[in-house]
Amino acid sequence: MNIQTPPSQIRPDTATLEGRPTRAEAEAAVRTLLRWTGDDPDREGLVDTPARVVRAYEEFFAGYETDPVELLARSFEETDGYDEMVVLRDIRLESHCEHHVVPILGRAHIAYLPAGRVVGISKLARVLEVYAKRLQIQEKLTAQVANCINDVLRPKGVAVVIEAAHQCMTTRGIHKPGVSMVTSRMLGAFRDDPSTRREFLAMISGRGGSGFEG
Repeated sequence: MNIQTPPSQIRPDTATLEGRPTRAEAEAAVRTLLRWTGDDPDREGLVDTPARVVRAYEEFFAGYETDPVELLARSFEETDGYDEMVVLRDIRLESHCEHHVVPILGRAHIAYLPAGRVVGISKLARVLEVYAKRLQIQEKLTAQVANCINDVLRPKGVAVVIEAAHQCMTTRGIHKPGVSMVTSRMLGAFRDDPSTRREFLAMISGRGGSGFEG
C-alpha cells in the first residue's frame, strides 16, 4: 500500500478566534438573551439552560476545531487502475445559517474522478461535516467542500451538490415550508465534460426516498 501526503504548501483551513470568550461569559450571554425574551433565567425550567445551550453550541460548531485538509491527508495509490467516478450520495447535512443561527437541514452528494489516488469514503463525509459545523451559507459550504477535495486530492474532477431546507425562511420571515435550495460546484471534468456531468447527475437523481426535514 502506497500512502501519500499532499504537498506541504496546502495550508490548513481552520478558523481561529483570538480572545475567545470563556464558558462563563458564554453562559452569561445566554442568560441575557433569555431575559430579553421576557422570561426569567432563574426559574426552575431555565436555570440550567445557559449551560445546555453552550454545550449544544460546542456540538453545532465543532467544525472550527478541525482542519479538513488533514482529514484527506492519507490517500492510497493501490487502486488496480480504477479511474471511474467515486460517488457518495445522500449524506445527511446539518448546519446553521450565519445570518440567523437557525438550522440548515438537507442532503449532500459528493463525487470525484481519481487521478491515481483515492481516499477513504468516510473522509469525504467528514470534510462535509467539518465545514457544515460552522456558521454557513449554503453557497459557500458547497464551494468549500469541492475546493478542499480538489486542492488536496488533485483529481480529474470534483462535483458537489447540496439540497437543503433553511429554517430562516421556513420558521420565520417569509414562512415558506417545503422549499428546498439546491447548489452545485463542478470542477475539472465535471465542469468541462457534459457526459461526465450527466452521469453524475443521473446517479444522484436515481436515489430513492432521500427526503429531509424542513
